[in-house]
Amino acid sequence: MSKIASAFKALGDVAATANASGENPSLPDFVPPAPNGTDIPLRPASVVDVPSTSKSNLSTAPKSTKSSHKRVLDMNLPGPSPSNLEHAHMLANKWMNASKLAELVKTEGLVYKKGKFSAIEEQQLRTAIETFKATRGLTDDQILEIIFQRNEKGKDNTFWSEITTAVPQRPIIAVYHHVRRAFHPKKQQGKWTPEEDILLKQAVIDLGQQWEKVSERVGRMSSDCRDRYRNHIANRELRVTGPWSKEEEDELIRIVTEMTIQQGKDLDNDVFWGIVSDRMGNRRGRQQCRIKWTDSLSKTVKNEGQKPRWSPQDAYILVHKVDSLKVRDDTEIDWKTLPDPDWNLWSAHSLQRRWLTMKRSIKGYEDMTHQEIMDILRVKKAHLPPAVASIRRRKVTSAASVDDLESVIDPDLVKDNGNILEAGPSEAVSTM
Repeated sequence: MSKIASAFKALGDVAATANASGENPSLPDFVPPAPNGTDIPLRPASVVDVPSTSKSNLSTAPKSTKSSHKRVLDMNLPGPSPSNLEHAHMLANKWMNASKLAELVKTEGLVYKKGKFSAIEEQQLRTAIETFKATRGLTDDQILEIIFQRNEKGKDNTFWSEITTAVPQRPIIAVYHHVRRAFHPKKQQGKWTPEEDILLKQAVIDLGQQWEKVSERVGRMSSDCRDRYRNHIANRELRVTGPWSKEEEDELIRIVTEMTIQQGKDLDNDVFWGIVSDRMGNRRGRQQCRIKWTDSLSKTVKNEGQKPRWSPQDAYILVHKVDSLKVRDDTEIDWKTLPDPDWNLWSAHSLQRRWLTMKRSIKGYEDMTHQEIMDILRVKKAHLPPAVASIRRRKVTSAASVDDLESVIDPDLVKDNGNILEAGPSEAVSTM
């Protein structure tokens, strides 16, 4: 296999890999194959679709339960066209950092996509790179030289602009960093050894947090070095592992609410976990704080101190919200858009984990397209489950509480000994 062919294979795998690891929690989602082994045609991934509301899901009649498992995913569904051609050209040609992009969002109404690249985008990039190579008669080594140009000022802007146009609403700088990670020869080197940890710690002492230089000394990707140092090396001597105490939980709740609610910010999406860890005296790392919050404390805080249970009505709402997005693959979903004012207990991460659990409950899901999976789940969740009374009443901001009653656990999510599958980190073992 040639160098570039190996790199293309890596790019094809990177969506699933990124979903299983990295700085932000996400899912190790299945990436469905294209129909009949064909390439996925170019089509922009939607970032403007808005999911249905929980109220509409609860009040509208269910769709037909007739399933069509033999039909394949229609990759020719019309995608959104750029609403502002000037902005589209700017995103594909102007190198802007996060601060500049945020400024343009406020001042000019710029719309751009951020977060993990979907499986569709991976295919679009793969096709664009192969097209660039073929039309110019370049070799594998020449493409790799373009991607890994050492002189930042010597970047081939034509190459980066051309492949960026294949993934609409992605800034060119995001495509640049993504492709370089996907093709990097040092990626996916496995578990860190104690010797590498020592080498990394010394490299940071000598070089500071200049991750490209640290990478050259350690022999790992710069992003891997950064994440390993921040999450596992820094302040290791102060780090506490094991179950969280009530005092620690109360402290984390206080810090996060001060940083978000009291400043008019979002409780789940506007938290800087490095700052949270610092304010906790670094006894718990940034990763520990984030996991504890998103998997446990967030929904309890929203529910006025009582831990809510995932109900059949929540499962019903989730399936119909995902269905309303009309995506071709669930890696296209921006999970942060799913909660609404009437259904907001569950974090984006929790919803993503719940979706994965339901998807994995389908026998043979690995060989199904997203649409085929959606057909089955639409049948399973075709009718709105009734609210079930329980002894303990709770006040909850959830569409599942139509009668203000605590609902039963979704039987799809119950495993051995009746333990419910709760949202958890996909990138690391929690030390809560």
